[in-house]
Amino acid sequence: MTTARAHTNIALLKYWGKKNTELILPYNDSISLTLDHFYTDTTVDFVSSLTDDEILVDDQPLTGSGLKRAKRVLNLIREQSGIQENASVHSTNHVPTTAGLASSASAFAALAAAGSKAAGLDLSDKELSILARHGSGSASRSIFGGFVQWHAGHDSQSSHAQSIQSAVDWDINLITALVDTKKKKVSSTMGMQAVVKTSPFFPAWVKSAQADVEPMKTAILNKNLANLGTIAENNAMRMHATTFGAVPNFTYFQPQTLAILDAVRNIRKLGVECYSTVDAGPNVKIICASSNNELIMDKLATIINRNQLLVCKPGPGIKYL
Repeated sequence: MTTARAHTNIALLKYWGKKNTELILPYNDSISLTLDHFYTDTTVDFVSSLTDDEILVDDQPLTGSGLKRAKRVLNLIREQSGIQENASVHSTNHVPTTAGLASSASAFAALAAAGSKAAGLDLSDKELSILARHGSGSASRSIFGGFVQWHAGHDSQSSHAQSIQSAVDWDINLITALVDTKKKKVSSTMGMQAVVKTSPFFPAWVKSAQADVEPMKTAILNKNLANLGTIAENNAMRMHATTFGAVPNFTYFQPQTLAILDAVRNIRKLGVECYSTVDAGPNVKIICASSNNELIMDKLATIINRNQLLVCKPGPGIKYL
């Protein structure tokens, strides 16, 4: 029996669209920052008396696509380890699920780590990243702490994440504005599929996203918050633009999302370095230095309740509890 903890990550350069849906291979590289505030704890035990995998998330049986993806990861673990037993999986999410807060990233990273260790495997971080990717693409990045790059690759073994800077020794954090933590009307998977198939903006998105990779890595290594934030904000807005071009068109933005995005631009005009990014959901993350947290939250409190603003710092990679 093994318990692992994995933290969520926020994509500074987004993963949006699969060129291979079975292997979960993305069209472009992505870069993320692992966060300390949101995480998943998962315990796995392989039990001979079980007639099927038993997977509970927050004490509720996992169903639907989540169950299918979890079984895919467990089957890969059984294949690699040679064991035959079914798994008892108990997972606790310290992050709202399916709300655009990367709950699947922490969930499948924790499952890959706990499951492989429980099966007697001693996988490298690269191997864990490949395994976690089969459950959720963004989970490949949550194996690592700090700043992480997911290489798109061309097959299962070449598509994996890699650390850029695991120990973040400079002043950067995110203020997460929890606009709405309810389940999204359009899942990330469904949204990606619709955009890839129908949005005329998608090819331009892929080209611009890949072009962002080296400038973003340079900004990280130079500890340049302004360049990092500018690239991340532009990248996020271009990703969301693809949803307006889909057929039928859709958006993850809510009125409060737009108000916060506008407020961040206005705060920046005051000379305060702060930048927005939004994943596939309505919740906004504001990239800034911790010295500006109070000023920014005071400004945002006119739009959203103060208790819906959470400060996140760079977080660690996989831990075994």
